[in-house]
Amino acid sequence: MAEKIEKLVIIGSGPAGLTAAIYAARANLDPVIVEGVPFGGQLMLTTLVENYPGFPEGITGPDLMIAMKKQAEKFGAHFISDNVKSIDTSKRPFVIKTDAQTLKVEAIIIATGANATWLGLPNERRLVGHGVSSCATCDAFFFKDKNVVVVGGGDTAIEDAMFLTKFAKSVTVIHRRDELRASKIMRKKAFANQKINFAWNAIVEDVIGKDKVEGVKLKNVKTGEKSELKCDGLFIAIGYKPATDIFKGKIELDEKGYAVAAGRGTMSNVEGVFIAGDVSDPRYKQAITAAAEGCKAAIDAEKYLESKHVAKKE
Repeated sequence: MAEKIEKLVIIGSGPAGLTAAIYAARANLDPVIVEGVPFGGQLMLTTLVENYPGFPEGITGPDLMIAMKKQAEKFGAHFISDNVKSIDTSKRPFVIKTDAQTLKVEAIIIATGANATWLGLPNERRLVGHGVSSCATCDAFFFKDKNVVVVGGGDTAIEDAMFLTKFAKSVTVIHRRDELRASKIMRKKAFANQKINFAWNAIVEDVIGKDKVEGVKLKNVKTGEKSELKCDGLFIAIGYKPATDIFKGKIELDEKGYAVAAGRGTMSNVEGVFIAGDVSDPRYKQAITAAAEGCKAAIDAEKYLESKHVAKKE
């Protein structure tokens, strides 16, 4: 019996991976999706998504991911609830090792996403979706006329603070130093905005609140003085880390670890290995842009497999 070689394996089950799965399944590529544990990516931590087209009343992140998965399964996608441990792109077919099995495959779509860097506070993850967020553009709308804090001092933190002022009553930027790391133009904009306040030389030691954010506990790093600041929301803006550690040395990554497309499409520097979503996106980090990249990667993979005369399922 001939050894089975999969046509396409998609690594990741966020919006990029699931959209790629839908398109690849509809193209009769019989894709296998290694979901990663837990399934669904960052949206599984989001209570309500109101900016994804087609849901005027909004939809919870988990419900959106589950619906995408069902849609992919409807067209014949196969899901494996497992984590990828390694890939070998040095030979054909490629080899993917998971915790439980080894897959041989003609083409790969990497859609492992990026993870927000969290502060590691005792109550932080418990209150994600209940006032704690890592995405200002996703969640700012829910904080109309509220008081919020942003942790960070770089461009991302200031961009988030500026965006939040369109909705919130006040925004306090908490930074562990006495000056911002953000670019000069961003600093100028922040200091000119009357809604933005600053807590210098301060770190957040914990989040206050049982069912929702009610405040944060602060510590001055110079004096050791502790205080509490009432607020309705905590936005963490200290960076993202793309989930690419297992791909180091296998495909090209930039200096921050993001996967790099070799040309205008989604193929990496390794022929037959494609990238989609936040794993290659240091800028937008939105479900809709990730889904679009998943669509593009599936179409690129289909054309690549056709060029290699890999037969589709009839």
